Amino acid sequence: MTRYLIIGNGAAGATAAEEIRAHDPRGGITIVGAEPYPMYSRPGLAYVIINEISDRQVIARRPEWYAQKKISVVHGTAAKLDVIQRQVALADGRRLPYDKLLIATGARAVSLPYPGAKLDGVVFLDTLDGTKELLRKVKRAKRAVVVGGGITALEMAEGLAHHRLDTHYFVRKSTLWSTVFNDAESKLLEARMVEHEVKIHFNTEITEVLGDKRGQVAGVKLTDGKVFPCDLVGAGIGVKSQLDLVRDGPIKVDRAILVNEYLETSAPDVYAAGDCAQIWDRWTQTHTLDVLWPTAIASGRAAGANMTGERQPYLKGTPFNACLLFGLHITAIGQLGGARDEAEPEIFQHLSRGSSEVWATRPRAYASAWSQHGPNTIRLVLSGERLVGALVVGQQMLADPLRDLIEKQVDIRPLRPSLEAGGPAMARAIQKFWSQIGKEKPIPQEAEVLGTS
Repeated sequence: MTRYLIIGNGAAGATAAEEIRAHDPRGGITIVGAEPYPMYSRPGLAYVIINEISDRQVIARRPEWYAQKKISVVHGTAAKLDVIQRQVALADGRRLPYDKLLIATGARAVSLPYPGAKLDGVVFLDTLDGTKELLRKVKRAKRAVVVGGGITALEMAEGLAHHRLDTHYFVRKSTLWSTVFNDAESKLLEARMVEHEVKIHFNTEITEVLGDKRGQVAGVKLTDGKVFPCDLVGAGIGVKSQLDLVRDGPIKVDRAILVNEYLETSAPDVYAAGDCAQIWDRWTQTHTLDVLWPTAIASGRAAGANMTGERQPYLKGTPFNACLLFGLHITAIGQLGGARDEAEPEIFQHLSRGSSEVWATRPRAYASAWSQHGPNTIRLVLSGERLVGALVVGQQMLADPLRDLIEKQVDIRPLRPSLEAGGPAMARAIQKFWSQIGKEKPIPQEAEVLGTS
């Protein structure tokens, strides 16, 4: 009987266990979970803070599911990996042997790099316990500052404003979500945030979180030396893979654990998947790190199959995410080719509430096409004669056609004149072109296509 050990009870780990059981009805499967919960939906946490769902509704696997699948769950923290003895030591001294090991430790929010970052009142939208703590503190708070440039920070700002806190969003730059949005898109989001009574402070950065005598947040100090009083500080500056288990060990690591197309690490019979795995990406032609819910599920499924002896290469699909943020529909597809000074990609919170993706990359030179009609915008990213990315804000009727054209890498030379012209004609031309290449039926004009996390 094969002993399968999975470190991590999130999307990748639980999916891998399910896949293992489908291929191997008799193998022993043990999952080590650092949190005292079954698998839950991290994307769903953003809906919890705006009271759309309860914290119980984010639980994605019930205890009876594990029992039915004959999957043992051990609550604890994996502290040390011995690839020679093939065992994992937990922080409490327990040792768990394995024949096949999957590391699916995920990623966690980055702490604020300022003095006072550990004060009571610095909150995160990262774990179920952290979200519960945020909701408890919201009841006593009156004024909140949110720090961070990506989706998690924006979600926290929306959630805090929903609870009628005096909510202030600090942005280091002069536009919102600058790694994704251009100026016009930023203005659309800005207008929606103002409607939701979020006060935006552009070109503003803090240097310290200030506390009172009880160790609770009392304010933040800005770069100009001024003090801004507040009760809560929402931290949403990014995430990092959980790599403590493999740090200083024999397994090769870059920004995360390096794996081949079969999700195998450099150690025999050790696999990695999800937010802690750096996987070959056909879109960027590099090993990229995703912290994206659908990627965690897909890579976990592939890893689980391969751990049972299957040889199924994992091929990333087209990144596709949609969200409703401050009432604004946003869909991103493929590569958006963010303009960055660094040569390496940036990992940042992105779309599909609580998810993220590697969008800002520079594998090649990009061209773009742009259309705006009132509050609706479409931005296309082209590489040669192929579409490689699209951002659709507002009306969503082109989300599916664009996703299809990008996924199939269709030669779009016939569209070039319309793309260069832009405007409503561009949207009509895309719809017509997509219909002509064999798609079953065009989407009705009034339809809105929204993905789910």
